[in-house]
Amino acid sequence: VQLQASGGGLVQAGGSLRLSCAASGDTFTLYSMGWFRQGPAKERTTVAAINRSGSGTWYADSVKGRFTISRDNTKNTVYLQMNTLKPEDTAVYYCAAAYTDNYVRSPYDYAYWGQGTLVTVSS
Repeated sequence: VQLQASGGGLVQAGGSLRLSCAASGDTFTLYSMGWFRQGPAKERTTVAAINRSGSGTWYADSVKGRFTISRDNTKNTVYLQMNTLKPEDTAVYYCAAAYTDNYVRSPYDYAYWGQGTLVTVSS
């Protein structure tokens, strides 16, 4: 499966962005999906994950209540709605796919990765 992330940009603190990740090349519903981020000189961490049907989700504590992951299986796309953004959310955001039914939390469980999209939150 090939993944193409988009939607990053520059936003002021308190603002919102929606990231999209379009999948192609395989049956989208075979994959659980995740969003990850990597700040400067930091490890890549999991932000949110969603199962194949979209009925189950997981969030990192740092984004819980502010970010929402969702997927539209008719459009082969997964989204990350980011609200009340903070400067510490600044990072390159990646989407990834795992050939599993349920969501998985570790980046090491994801075999397919999109290119990153940069999110910059100014204070």
